[in-house]
Amino acid sequence: MNKTPQQIDVDIRFLLANDRTLLAWIRTSLAVEAGGLVLMQLHRDHVYLGVAVLAAGAAVALIGYSRYRAADKAIRAGRLPHAGHGPAIEVLLVVGLAVVLGIAELTILR
Repeated sequence: MNKTPQQIDVDIRFLLANDRTLLAWIRTSLAVEAGGLVLMQLHRDHVYLGVAVLAAGAAVALIGYSRYRAADKAIRAGRLPHAGHGPAIEVLLVVGLAVVLGIAELTILR
């Protein structure tokens, strides 16, 4: 398959911006996972809460990588990437975890 000039001559700034965005997703994931590890250490009787937070951090990393790949493909094809549901899922994960951890703090962790 022959590539058009738009597919070959990609503006490097877009690719680098996409890389920086992936790094931001990974940074967020690591922060959430670190919180999960701290929770597991502080509340050894309720390790499942820390594991849930750890899993949410891993999910954030997977969402970020998926968005990175989709954006990279779109950039190389000379079009805009689809908005996707990744950010909405991440926000729901974080809000859900905040609610669950708040309830846990008020009830079982005391």
